[in-house]
Amino acid sequence: MDDTEQQNLLAWKAYGEHHLRRGTPLPELDRISWGPAVDGPGDDLFGDLGGLRVLDIGCGPGRHAAHLARTYGAQVDGIDASASQIERARARYPDVPGLRLVHTDAVEHLGTSMPYDVIYSLSTLHFLDPHRLLPALAASLKPGGRLYFTVLHTNSAGDGPSSTVASRPEILRLADGGDLTVHMWVLTTEAWEELLTRYGLRVRGVTVLDAPDKGNRASYRLFQVQRPTRISSRPRTTKPPVPQAAVGVGTVLLGPRGLLLGRHRLGTWELPGGTVEPGESLRETAVRELAEETGLYADPEDVRLLGMFLDRVGDVVRITFGTLVTRWRGEPADQPEESVGGWRWWPLDALPPDLFECSAQILTAWRPDLPIDHAPAHFTPVTDPDSTAPVRPGT
Repeated sequence: MDDTEQQNLLAWKAYGEHHLRRGTPLPELDRISWGPAVDGPGDDLFGDLGGLRVLDIGCGPGRHAAHLARTYGAQVDGIDASASQIERARARYPDVPGLRLVHTDAVEHLGTSMPYDVIYSLSTLHFLDPHRLLPALAASLKPGGRLYFTVLHTNSAGDGPSSTVASRPEILRLADGGDLTVHMWVLTTEAWEELLTRYGLRVRGVTVLDAPDKGNRASYRLFQVQRPTRISSRPRTTKPPVPQAAVGVGTVLLGPRGLLLGRHRLGTWELPGGTVEPGESLRETAVRELAEETGLYADPEDVRLLGMFLDRVGDVVRITFGTLVTRWRGEPADQPEESVGGWRWWPLDALPPDLFECSAQILTAWRPDLPIDHAPAHFTPVTDPDSTAPVRPGT
């Protein structure tokens, strides 16, 4: 949690304490209201919640979480980083069946909890750094699980969103006067969509929620998001390669933080790799490409050959070798003039969509249980020279 989020936490602590002292009355809910308009979307957005595991991020006084647990029989965890807000919620809802109220940081909770069927948040996600939160969210949704959240788009003064992923100060008004300064990530719809896609989620719909009062220029966006049940891949170009580029190598690196993938300038996520240069062995190609693209260094003896993929794209026959690097040095970083960058580690159960087809083929040969869709290729395992047995997928 950085300084900005720490400042927000102090503000929400003060906000909850203010309402505890004041004894602010809040009516019970008969439906969830996602935005300022009373006739906007409601509970129907969720579908059937009976028996599902549901998470409310930033539950505040707990009204929405309690409503879903009581009305639909959902198993709802309401979490909030503000101790005073959780105190309000627990005092109001001490014994609702299926409701659990937890004082915790959202990212810490997501990293230790069992996966959820549904996660939702009403005007809370924009107080958290999306680069810290969204990977944890994606990993904590079950395959096919759904995420719903509202974020500020334009404030009441008419200040609109930014395409730069950075926070800005906003004013939080208190009942009976006074205000608090908070920091929010107020982003364009396109910026949110790019972030969600980057972290392996699919946007299914975006709803505009404007304030009904013409004098109030506040506007919110309601995002309906899903974690794909399977991971998609994109096909290769049919443009013939130059002769020496017909044979390529793709390399798997699996570390404590997950699988290393980079973003190609064309939009696909890829394993490090490239084409074999004249006179190179396959292991030497894997080591060279790894250093050139990521800045990581490995030794050829730490490269295992998985096998050869043979397929046809149009009239062009292509050969790709999959390799596995077992040891390396350094931290991945973007390299000058390389077409792939944005290197990061992905959990195997939360890989992004739009994998490069060759990378998808290598990954499913290495781990057949990975739910990745791609065009077929003929795979021939190769014999590891350090073993009398061929390297088989999944080893």
